[in-house]
Amino acid sequence: MNKITRTGVTICRLLVGVIFVFSGFVKAIDPLGSTYKIVDYFDAFGVGFLEPMALYAGALQNAVELAIGLCLIIGVRMKITAWALMLFMLFYTVLTFFLAIFNPVSDCGCFGDAIKLTNWETFFKNLILLALTLIIFSVRNKYRRLAGAAQEWLYVLLFIVGSLALSLHCYKHLPPLDFMEYHVGQHLPTAMSVPDDAPRDEYSTVLIYAKDGKEQEFSETDFPWQDTTWVFVDSRSELVKKGYTPPVHNFSIVHHLNGDITDEVLAAEYAFLLVAPKLEKLNQPDLEASKNIAALAKERGYTFLGLTASTQGYAGEFCSNHMLNFEFCSTDETTLKSMVRSNLGLMLLHRGIVVGKWSNFDIPSAEAFGENLLASNLNMLRLSGENAATNAFICAGIAVLLLLLLGCRRKTAKW
Repeated sequence: MNKITRTGVTICRLLVGVIFVFSGFVKAIDPLGSTYKIVDYFDAFGVGFLEPMALYAGALQNAVELAIGLCLIIGVRMKITAWALMLFMLFYTVLTFFLAIFNPVSDCGCFGDAIKLTNWETFFKNLILLALTLIIFSVRNKYRRLAGAAQEWLYVLLFIVGSLALSLHCYKHLPPLDFMEYHVGQHLPTAMSVPDDAPRDEYSTVLIYAKDGKEQEFSETDFPWQDTTWVFVDSRSELVKKGYTPPVHNFSIVHHLNGDITDEVLAAEYAFLLVAPKLEKLNQPDLEASKNIAALAKERGYTFLGLTASTQGYAGEFCSNHMLNFEFCSTDETTLKSMVRSNLGLMLLHRGIVVGKWSNFDIPSAEAFGENLLASNLNMLRLSGENAATNAFICAGIAVLLLLLLGCRRKTAKW
């Protein structure tokens, strides 16, 4: 094989590897996001009974995807990696073709929430990746081992275990990179607004008339207005062109007595929002820290509300049974899952700006909030950021060390 061909194959291998690493990583740091998407797939294909397995299936898929990408970049276990890559791409190319045709889910979730593609865009992307995969697969027997078989398998194992550990960490806490619309720093009123010059949805009206027992559809310009033998039956509107959709477009807070109080909450000096999509999955210990913060908020005149997608009747009983010192309001379940990736999470707003988010495992004690909530929270964010940076530095150091060890053990170059 000449030098130009080898260079071309190497470029294909690295390109596919980088895409797989990026795709696997952005989903591994958001395991609940992957879970929600897999549940959508289960529901679309009529296998909703598999929902309890969604979290594990998502974490395993992300680990395999990340491991394939890393193996491609480094050149480890290339024969088996090429087979795994080919099977992976064949399966998902067929799946995304089905999604593009029948559209059972609006977004395949191949890049998590970092990059959203339509089903047709995903299918064409997979066609390109499949073509590159065929090139890599065709030369799978020409690769030579970079180290001993045991050492190479050790790296593969470390890639998978590392990915699973990352997903576990982000499941207990929150994703270190938040690609959702409700990220820290987002000004919700601005994100919910539609610019005056933004394109609007365009609709056409379909008119249905009947004649001699048969119905026929007409547009507004060609309906038989002069022929009295046609009888008007019905009409409907159809979306012709989608207009501008603001980043935050489905956020509302409905109080069981006062109705929609969204604007009041966004205008509040400070508002604590306890996010609980499903109250049925919570228990008393989960709520203790929240009750203390609710008491602090009441003492200082701040807003503290629970948000749930459970019915208002159940929410009322839940508050009584657990003797809560705050109320639960209604919010769309999908919105709640986007706000905080935790079935019990806490969000702090300052005049409509998201200034803090915590998972159930990280909700601070009431004492952690000083007299100035904004200053206290910024200090907590600084400390968590320093810890995250330290953890990232350690992980990067381990990765570099592994690569150096692998480089030192190289027996021969590829080919």
